[in-house]
Amino acid sequence: MNLKTVIRPTRRQAAVLGAVAGVATLILTSTTGQASAARATDRPTEAKPTVVLVHGAFADSSSWNGVIERLRHDGYPVIAPANPLRGLASDSEYIHSVLKSVSGPVVLVGHSYGGSVISEAAVDSPQVKALVYVAAFAPDKGESALELSNKFPGSTLSAALNPVSFPLPGGGTGTDLYIKADKFHRQFAADVPKPVTDLMAATQRPVAASALDEKATTAAWKTIPSWDLITTQDYNIPPASQRFMAQRAHAHTIEVNASHAVSVSHPGIVTRLIERAAFTTTR
Repeated sequence: MNLKTVIRPTRRQAAVLGAVAGVATLILTSTTGQASAARATDRPTEAKPTVVLVHGAFADSSSWNGVIERLRHDGYPVIAPANPLRGLASDSEYIHSVLKSVSGPVVLVGHSYGGSVISEAAVDSPQVKALVYVAAFAPDKGESALELSNKFPGSTLSAALNPVSFPLPGGGTGTDLYIKADKFHRQFAADVPKPVTDLMAATQRPVAASALDEKATTAAWKTIPSWDLITTQDYNIPPASQRFMAQRAHAHTIEVNASHAVSVSHPGIVTRLIERAAFTTTR
């Protein structure tokens, strides 16, 4: 007869064996977790593109502050250079020089007259992967900002302007354009609190009148994918003009019930459009 011997541990032995097994399991789990974490850390993180923000007339780089804060929070490197506002060709050359200083892919964003500038600055800038127009001009070759602003009714800018003469480097005088302080809120940023627009009016950067009348020589939106934010309560660039330019460029378009100063009044919406362009073109 076969006899099977069963050895049963005492209660004390069982407790010791259980403790040893628990420690072994803990060590194995911890080691596995550390290995998994190490593998995750070893995976290269894809760098995000640099976002270059170009302001337009009657504003400065601080108009992007709310957008910059959100982009940086989401991990995007950001540059917001000072647009000289002296002339389309010279302003575009300046922004082009800024682009050359950036390594890696770029999402180039322009507000208002800044849209005209990025349309030229992006030419021969292979690192620019997307153009984003924010209540902006997107002229074709031979068109000026002034011409496009007047293409459809709705702009009340001319009546709100204060022209001021300034000396030209080579002699003679030019004309700078400011928005009158008492008209700035309604004209430029009606959906921004008035205490804020009072500061914006005092610190506004004038644009040379000749810059708005200078004709574009090229159009980068013909070869670079573009996104366009149209402001439906805009008294500087009529919404119909913005739609015309966006449709012609085959831009990915959104419309916002906002004033011309949409980067100040709705920075979250502007940021989301920029990030959509960045994700789509650089993934």
